[in-house]
Amino acid sequence: MDAAKQIENLRKELNRHNYNYYVLNAPEISDRDFDMMMKELEKLEHEHPELDDPYSPTHRVGSDINKAFEQHVHQRPMLSLGNTYSIAEVDDFLHRTRESLMGEEFSIVGEMKFDGTSISLTYRDGRLVRAVTRGDGERGDIVTDNVMTIKSVPLQLNGSGWPQEFEIRGEIVLPWKAFDRLNAEREFNEEPLFANPRNAAAGTLKMQNSAEVARRGLDAVFYYLLGDNLPCDNHYDNMMEARKWGFKVSSEMKLLHSIEEVDRFIEYWDTARKELPVATDGLVFKVNNLRQQLNLGYTAKSPRWAIAYKFQAERALTQLRFVSFEVGRTGVVTPVANLEPVLLSGTIVKRASLHNADIVRTLDIHEHDMLYVEKGGEIIPKITGVDTDSRLPDAKPVTFVTDCPICGTRLVRVEGEAAWMCPNKWGCPPQICGRIEHFVGRRMMNIEGIGEEIVVILYQNGWVNDIADLYDLHTHRTEIEALPGFGPRTADRMIDGIEASRQVPFERVMYALSIPFVGETVAKKLARSLGDIDSVMNAGVEALTAIDDIGPRIAESVQEYFNNPVNRDIIERLRRAGVQMSMPKRDDADSSDRLAGKSIVISGTFSKHSRDEYKDMIERHGGKNVSSISKKTDYLLAGENMGPAKLQKATSLNIPIIDEDTFLKMIEND
Repeated sequence: MDAAKQIENLRKELNRHNYNYYVLNAPEISDRDFDMMMKELEKLEHEHPELDDPYSPTHRVGSDINKAFEQHVHQRPMLSLGNTYSIAEVDDFLHRTRESLMGEEFSIVGEMKFDGTSISLTYRDGRLVRAVTRGDGERGDIVTDNVMTIKSVPLQLNGSGWPQEFEIRGEIVLPWKAFDRLNAEREFNEEPLFANPRNAAAGTLKMQNSAEVARRGLDAVFYYLLGDNLPCDNHYDNMMEARKWGFKVSSEMKLLHSIEEVDRFIEYWDTARKELPVATDGLVFKVNNLRQQLNLGYTAKSPRWAIAYKFQAERALTQLRFVSFEVGRTGVVTPVANLEPVLLSGTIVKRASLHNADIVRTLDIHEHDMLYVEKGGEIIPKITGVDTDSRLPDAKPVTFVTDCPICGTRLVRVEGEAAWMCPNKWGCPPQICGRIEHFVGRRMMNIEGIGEEIVVILYQNGWVNDIADLYDLHTHRTEIEALPGFGPRTADRMIDGIEASRQVPFERVMYALSIPFVGETVAKKLARSLGDIDSVMNAGVEALTAIDDIGPRIAESVQEYFNNPVNRDIIERLRRAGVQMSMPKRDDADSSDRLAGKSIVISGTFSKHSRDEYKDMIERHGGKNVSSISKKTDYLLAGENMGPAKLQKATSLNIPIIDEDTFLKMIEND
């Protein structure tokens, strides 16, 4: 293949992987494979300067811009770092630095390269005024509201001595404990699991619901201070000052004075990093002196005074025992590679999801193949390849099942997706039990005493075939007490838990129903916007899509669910059992139509009420909360530290800007 064609193909592939990584948060290849591909393109472009293109991936930084957010141009570009997987290349970087500084002595700051999503915070007069993602390096998304929910981000600085205005950069991360909790919830709800904390942090930071962002437990670690009139002339001391102001600065940051110290730092953290509470994918080495940084300068895409060393992903080769096909609550069939146990990143790996039929086909897995399993920064094991050289001569390819492995029903392909599902919703045991398990879960009906194993026992004995049957379980009390391992106390706990669930609020009941594509947040929006189950059941697609964050796919799924006579019968039985089927009635004194038909955008921070309380007030008085400003916006409710872009847009469209005192007067009784 000629060079021009090679370059064209590499650019296409790298652009595609950039999009998957930064926009979709769904990378298809490892960081190392991406870096190797980028280095190959850089080499070819260097050898063929006549084929250079300003739009080549080598000339830009990948973008995570989400069009739902306002953008802000970085005062100083957020460049990427040159990186390597070789200690020798780190040593070469140090030798080049010494040569560029004409033999002048210099020290290096060694830091952890935390695996999250980059952020830039701007402070003015000691207060946070703006948080912007890295974006494409030139501009990023304003995510101030979400960042303000992160407890490790100071909103007002401590002590004194900070510049009147400065920027600090860092990484938004999701600690392992929070990541494990989040994935456990997603697994229970049969939502796709996050592959690693980086994807989870990036996805969380771009959520429209800041309350959900706060719940997920993001953290932030800071690593670079920028601005005029910085307190010190070197990077390390500046970060120590930032720590005094209230910023979380890694305690692993260390001042190094020789190549030997740098090498020891790498060797130590190559193993010790596994004990850290957050994910890391490497180390960063920076020239400490700011004057020397300035003299060393930048290339088009990275500083010459810093380099990233990336850890090798842990990889193991183990034999496939068999592929099982597992049916979830929604009927989706997932292939799972069952492996000979292998130690990887400190844990024994026995199973790894193969996700769907397309991945099984792409990997071309055969019976008893030797498979490469990786974790690296990933907590979830994944199959990355096959050792075809060791394949048995008579091994047959693994093929995706055509019928449900449990009930035998012919599988159907999910339109627009790679998933196959069993359509036998009311006769397939894993689907029936899965819906019951979901219903009794802590964040749904919170029925104590009934877990996964007990649900299976109740179903197998014929006592609970759907969620409404739970409310007749008391009629089987004697039989339950007679089961091995059960007794009066176990039965009491179950029956009491079911009784208490009658008081669970309607918005949680909506979530508990297992309506496809209706998660916790959407369930709350449906309940709060429509008020009761009858309104939800009878709402058309147009009425449903008028609710914030509900698109056609969700609306059609809701309508299809309630058009099914089986589901309607279950709803009526739940209603007769006393389950909450409407939002609590509000005191008329707390509600009015003063804001009827008015669309209001909320921005900034407030002193008299929280943002969520103001959103509730808007809805109670007939108004509608909207997230972005347009010609249809009636008011901008502005608090402190609101984004300047929102203010500018409201002003340009002549939209009235009101403060919280004005808003409260608008809704108060005459």
